[in-house]
Amino acid sequence: MTVEATALRSVLRAHASGVAVLTAQGPAGPAGVTITSFTSLSARPALVSFALADTSSTWALVRDAQWFGIQLLGAHQTELAERFATRGADRFAPPTGWHPGPHGVPLLDGCLGWLVCARQHQVGVGDHQLVVAAVEHVREGVPGESLVHLHGRLRPVTSTTVSRI
Repeated sequence: MTVEATALRSVLRAHASGVAVLTAQGPAGPAGVTITSFTSLSARPALVSFALADTSSTWALVRDAQWFGIQLLGAHQTELAERFATRGADRFAPPTGWHPGPHGVPLLDGCLGWLVCARQHQVGVGDHQLVVAAVEHVREGVPGESLVHLHGRLRPVTSTTVSRI
């Protein structure tokens, strides 16, 4: 049985996904995109993964990058997440605050945490590219509540939300 893409997306809308921004130094400067596919794979060794659509304009800019930044977004960063999800937006222009991190990776200001990762493996999976990366640097950022994508919207996960679970 083959599942239709629209049916799959409809069901998966009920699955809350953490929101992060992937950044890299591209050939023409910093590049980045909002992702919900980020996940931790292993603590020893420290490995993470993310996936981007083959058709993503950001994938075209970062596919050859050896180093990536993963920014974990807080509930206070909804506008930042939307900016980095908007095709054609000048994502690194003000009001976006950022600075170069290790290996020149662009890191966004005000995030809950940052990871700088080195590409280890990449494989085409369906209509996406799955990247496995080794975590080389981590830093905790500002304290705060998390931002998730649920039912097609960005939503904060607050202490009140968690206490109801």
